[in-house]
Amino acid sequence: MLFAGLSLALGSGEACQVVGPNGMGKSSLIRLLAGLLRPLAGSVERHGMVGLLDERPALDDHQPLGNALAFWHELDPASAPLDRLGLADLTDVPVRYLSTGQRKRAALARLVGQQAPIWLLDEPLNGLDTKGVATVEALVAEHCAAGGLAVIASHQPFAMAGMRPLDLAHFAR
Repeated sequence: MLFAGLSLALGSGEACQVVGPNGMGKSSLIRLLAGLLRPLAGSVERHGMVGLLDERPALDDHQPLGNALAFWHELDPASAPLDRLGLADLTDVPVRYLSTGQRKRAALARLVGQQAPIWLLDEPLNGLDTKGVATVEALVAEHCAAGGLAVIASHQPFAMAGMRPLDLAHFAR
């Protein structure tokens, strides 16, 4: 049992960084919160739409980035900040040719476009340079300042004022 005794409640405007060594269950917790896994015992309650950013960007590798994002734009018509994410000049590039950081930023564009109040981010800083990290941190801070909430599982420090830490090592058995 990975999370025996774990209780987590977040409200509007709050953020939590889930930390712990490899294999401790950070990604599993994000998947539980997203509803992709079921808890063995206990419950998970969410009030509002959930947006998930993980290692799978859910973008068609064979499509140019612009077309791949346009598919999601049909479902979630909010505009994504392509200029701010450094993607505006890459819309004609097939997704399969994007770097790890570019794919991560494209997945973030999808997340922003969803306008989901609950953001679940699994290792959102992997593959990003210093500027990319700062952009992600700023977008998450803006999301929370606008009343959203965020749960971030990351090995890397995530700079955001008021973020609560959740160390899964405290729940290990």
